[in-house]
Amino acid sequence: MTLFFFLKGLILGFSIAAPVGPIGILCIRRTLAYGMSFGFISGIGTATADAIYGAIAAFGLTAATRFLLDYQFYLKIVGGFYLLYLGVKIFMSQPSVSPTQVSGTSLTSAYISAFLLTLTNPMTIIMFIAIFTGFGIGGINGNYLLSSSMVLGVFLGSLLWWLLLSGITTIIRSTFDYRKLRFANIGSGLIIAGFGVVTLLN
Repeated sequence: MTLFFFLKGLILGFSIAAPVGPIGILCIRRTLAYGMSFGFISGIGTATADAIYGAIAAFGLTAATRFLLDYQFYLKIVGGFYLLYLGVKIFMSQPSVSPTQVSGTSLTSAYISAFLLTLTNPMTIIMFIAIFTGFGIGGINGNYLLSSSMVLGVFLGSLLWWLLLSGITTIIRSTFDYRKLRFANIGSGLIIAGFGVVTLLN
């Protein structure tokens, strides 16, 4: 039974991460600019945030849920402006044909920025609550083992997607010259900034 819910969480985590939104574009762009480790670390930040939202939903932490929903307006403003900032920064950046060497500090920044950016979308928790309720589990029913198994599955499923995405992007990067990388910067910058504008307008 525990393995069954773990596999459900694995599929759920992969499915939630797979649609290419602003975080996906950011992961691709960071992989192109700095290499696979930078993109994957960004993905780990996102997977961590997904797991936290999954845990809040699975264990029935209503106080945390209420707080996130009460302050979702401000969280979206912060996330929207940060996406706008990232988009403009990426749009104006000059690419390097060879992946840039990154320090441990830069990797930490990549993790934190992706983690916080994902947390600024509190509506994700509504999706987790709906899905977990459909699966018939939750902390209020005392199914802590099943809840934990599913949250772990969500984290590893999300992680699997980011590993796959950053790995494929790394393979494709070898075919990119300066011109293609510049177009990638322009395109990803516009898309990420566009997500920021839409977030602010909503």
